[in-house]
Amino acid sequence: MPDRTQPAVKPIRTPLSGEDGIDLSIIELFFFAYRDFTSDPDQILETYGFGRAHHRVLHFVNRKPGLTVAELLDVLQITKQSLARVLKQLIDTGHILQVPGPRDRRQRELYPTPKGRQLALDLARPQSRRIDAALKAISAGERQTVEGFLKAMVNAELRPQIDQLAIRRKDNNEG
Repeated sequence: MPDRTQPAVKPIRTPLSGEDGIDLSIIELFFFAYRDFTSDPDQILETYGFGRAHHRVLHFVNRKPGLTVAELLDVLQITKQSLARVLKQLIDTGHILQVPGPRDRRQRELYPTPKGRQLALDLARPQSRRIDAALKAISAGERQTVEGFLKAMVNAELRPQIDQLAIRRKDNNEG
């Protein structure tokens, strides 16, 4: 006796295509680029029992030592609950220190430890090599186009976060 609770659904046998009004080739390039961009750090993180959330926290705490938990939540766009587990692991393993704020003791500032700095560098090196190789394959003008494109992919209201990192990068290069 056939199952009458489910309507008869036929499988779709044709692939999505550009005719659907979506640039599938760019989406696929992003999938493949992201897969390869994260593969080397994923292997390193696995040896620590860490995941990509740990990588992101380590990256931004190392990029802006003294970043508050509230600022980190804003940058990562995640919930306090999601951050709490990851941050606890990084603190417990000695990769990050949490320090009360100098003006408001309730505010928590995050700093990398030497161990956290080393791991952040170990994770960034293979990604940097991959980016460097890709950028060597294009002209300086194309690099600006790539940077502009990637920045344009970020929600407009969140782009100032990128600008803040760029200012810090410029200051660090001049100092």
